Amino acid sequence: MKTKCGLDCSECGCKECGGCTETGGRPFGGTCMIALCCDEKGCENCGRSFEAPCRLKEELIAEFNALGIEDMEEITDLYALNGAFVNLAYTLPGGREIRFWDDARVYLGNQIHKKGSDRCYGLTADENYLLVCEYGEGGSDAEIVVYRRRKKG
Repeated sequence: MKTKCGLDCSECGCKECGGCTETGGRPFGGTCMIALCCDEKGCENCGRSFEAPCRLKEELIAEFNALGIEDMEEITDLYALNGAFVNLAYTLPGGREIRFWDDARVYLGNQIHKKGSDRCYGLTADENYLLVCEYGEGGSDAEIVVYRRRKKG
């Protein structure tokens, strides 16, 4: 599957994805933040494909690591993730349930184990926001750790 950023999306196996080249950067109907960056700045901005060092990934990794979450390991990589996969529900103190992401978009993120725990941290970012959540097996009992606007240079 041909992509703008150089990712080999053929390994994904998702039947709903039309690929970003064929869909104009909208593989699931919503936008892909990687394709948006490639369209806006050109992948030539970094001189490499997304798999190699990419300025967008480097910026986001630095922003996640700068959060200083004590029991979170250093982030070294981010992956393209379908919104439906990362769009967990969070229960607010008043009992209202909220979701932050769009199921049809593609975001950058990662999942890492929380030090000294059987829980995980889920990291997700788009062009405007960073989200770090903590959850149990299969995304259960999700809690917001950090949700904030990105610092853009």
